[in-house]
Amino acid sequence: MPRPVLFVDHAEALGGAERSLLLLLTFLDRNRWQPHLIAPAGPLAEEAARIGVAVRTLDIPRLRRSSRSLLDGGGVAARISAIARALDVAIIHSNTVRATAYAALAARLSSLPLVWHMRDFWLAEAEPTKPTTRWADRLGKIIFCRMASRVVANSHAVAGRLPCSAKVSVLYNGVDLSHFDLSLIAADNKTNICKAAGFPSNAPIVGMMARARPWKGQETFLQMAAQITKTAPHCRFLIVGGDPFQVEDEYGAHLLALRSELGLAELAHCSGQLADVRPALAAMDIFVHPGAPEPFGLVNIEAMALGKPVVAFAHGALPEIVASDETGLLVSPGDVAALGEAVSQLLQAPEVSQRMGRAGRQRVEKIFRIERTVAKLEEIYQQLSANH
Repeated sequence: MPRPVLFVDHAEALGGAERSLLLLLTFLDRNRWQPHLIAPAGPLAEEAARIGVAVRTLDIPRLRRSSRSLLDGGGVAARISAIARALDVAIIHSNTVRATAYAALAARLSSLPLVWHMRDFWLAEAEPTKPTTRWADRLGKIIFCRMASRVVANSHAVAGRLPCSAKVSVLYNGVDLSHFDLSLIAADNKTNICKAAGFPSNAPIVGMMARARPWKGQETFLQMAAQITKTAPHCRFLIVGGDPFQVEDEYGAHLLALRSELGLAELAHCSGQLADVRPALAAMDIFVHPGAPEPFGLVNIEAMALGKPVVAFAHGALPEIVASDETGLLVSPGDVAALGEAVSQLLQAPEVSQRMGRAGRQRVEKIFRIERTVAKLEEIYQQLSANH
């Protein structure tokens, strides 16, 4: 009989962490492990149910800066614990930080092993100058590390910031390569993308893909684009991504204003959120990741899976993903001029760009297949269930 595993996630929208979780749920060996999911009502719960995962919807409110944090934390953790006992689960698996705040207590209440899947840099690292935040950062990491039976980090960049190295295993996010087969993309795909964006059908396209948030680097991308057009006026630029978490600020309008200010209104297109990102990725000649340090950056391996060279800053997990000078080019963090020069270098040498794209696909096949990630995770499950 398969052993039940209870996954816990807090997100009401689908970000990279949730998309990666769905892939784990899809590829988990159902003959050995029976996945259950606790998550708020929304796209994650709907997609998990669609792939045959038993879902229980439960609001998992934000605890940080909440006056109800103790009440919410204890009450929701007790609900999770009760569900875990009713299902007779072998393991509780929490996805990222907020879910772990609840799942860790639930695991203790249920006397069950906890796998804490850490896919982010810690909360406080966005506010490193605040002493109170630094203390909360240290204390939170220590508490979670002590309560977790095992910690799964999605990169060495993430693992290196956790104070429990003996408990940490690095399991890279993976992709389903069958989903990124270029034969699935229509032959006239680039023509259609160019038509929708108002680009000439033969224009080289440099693109990025990310949520519309300041740290994702859309401003940097536009500044880089303005630099590139001075020597490559035929090039066009595609920004893919919207606001799935509905922050509802003025950032999108700010980007459109900056695009016009830089003289890129006819050269750069913002597509907004796309249900299927593969056609846009396939239409790009070069993929750029211009944002802040990423704990992983799933879209980079998706671009590589479609044979695209990646140009990015050499920080966060990017040096683990991109083999510089082999599958793309990495430049000094924050150096926008160097980022533009790297893209220009590949635009001027399309044969090199294409060779790097092919090498990127091969690197994904070797290191970033979802089957590889799931096999390692199942080994962890087996060890924990055997010892429990």
